Amino acid sequence: MRAYTDKEELITEIKQRYQKYIAEFENTPENLRDRRTDEVDKTPSENLSYQLGWLSLLLGWEKKEKAGIEVQTPAEGYKWNNLGGLYQSFYDTYGKETLAEQMQQLNKKVMDLCLWIETLTDRELFEPDQRKWATTKAKWPLYKWVHINSVAPFTNFRTKICKWKKIVL
Repeated sequence: MRAYTDKEELITEIKQRYQKYIAEFENTPENLRDRRTDEVDKTPSENLSYQLGWLSLLLGWEKKEKAGIEVQTPAEGYKWNNLGGLYQSFYDTYGKETLAEQMQQLNKKVMDLCLWIETLTDRELFEPDQRKWATTKAKWPLYKWVHINSVAPFTNFRTKICKWKKIVL
């Protein structure tokens, strides 16, 4: 997993990867948003819903902990070793929206993510055990949670949506 020298570098990487990712959806016809293909595991709507779901969880974990609420990760009623149901909940929650609405919501979530990162100290961002919700056996600092839920999927899922477009469009 990539390391970052400071929060500005992380924010820049999030924004750059996100812009490339979201641009892939700009010419995707609404009537094909749920078109499934054997070669790609997510439809365009599912792809966006997945991103909305994870960023919502990440920001929600922080909000709950700050409010003194005990956080259950990944989400209430879901376990890390069985995420299929959680993904389906993302599709059910966000998949009812149009692609344009999903993109608008995701734009806001990415802005919120970057604004949150701005508020963190280097210690909070780069040292482990800074949040109860992030304290696991892996001892990941917050930046790794951010990376794995933003930069990594923006990069990986961009290739998936590109492949989907080549097949379907």
